[in-house]
Amino acid sequence: MTLPTITAVVVTYHTGPRLHECLYALKSDPDISEIVIVDNGNRPEEQSWIDNFEAGSDKIHIVRDGTNPGFGAGVNKGAAGALGKLLLVINPDAVLRRGSLARLVAAMDKRAEPVLVGGKIFDIHGREERGARRNTLTLLRAMGFGKWTLENEPPPRNSIEVGAVSGAFFMMDRQAFRKMGGFDEGYFLHVEDVDLCRRVLKSGGSVVYQPHAGALHYGSTSDVPSEAVVEHKARSLVKYFKKFTNGPLERLVVTLISPVMVRALKARR
Repeated sequence: MTLPTITAVVVTYHTGPRLHECLYALKSDPDISEIVIVDNGNRPEEQSWIDNFEAGSDKIHIVRDGTNPGFGAGVNKGAAGALGKLLLVINPDAVLRRGSLARLVAAMDKRAEPVLVGGKIFDIHGREERGARRNTLTLLRAMGFGKWTLENEPPPRNSIEVGAVSGAFFMMDRQAFRKMGGFDEGYFLHVEDVDLCRRVLKSGGSVVYQPHAGALHYGSTSDVPSEAVVEHKARSLVKYFKKFTNGPLERLVVTLISPVMVRALKARR
């Protein structure tokens, strides 16, 4: 099977040494045509390592302008100059499993376009992590009425259509991603992937989970304070529910429960 050209986009901010594993796996994968590293801010020694890594291959490019606009905006910057027909977005602390790209591409076949496809994200013990396959996030599901995440459900034998996959590991046609406007840059961190999946479905497209494609996800490798991450997640959830409310009653409910939701997230941390 001859694959279309694929650009891997990796956004990094104080990621730590796991970034090296991520990039070496991408560089050695024969199905990757191009790697775009979006450096949203790393220490000088890490920036030096990234520069040296780029110098070793003409298929590696760095996007660095001294700012940190957030994860989604970083992906958009990387995608803007990408040359591949397809985009692979992967976290800097995730290691691509060899052979996964062909499976992701195959899962896109004969689906309603635009197609966004994600794979299994697993930890160092091989266990599926939370968030790789989900239903569409609604206010009722967030309040506990119905399931949102599906990692505790039996794994599907083949690719299936779902409500959302994780922004830590997904593929999409580059032109389709741009036509959708990419990630909503109003989210600094978290929930931008759920938002994009919902917009893909709303446009008549497909969100697909491919269980036979995968990436090892170390997680929690950044030295960013956990309090800041929780704060971003809370703000992003509030933005999401305000953006996708249905009617004045739901808008009122979101307004009333938003402070409670923020406090609950911070307490759970």
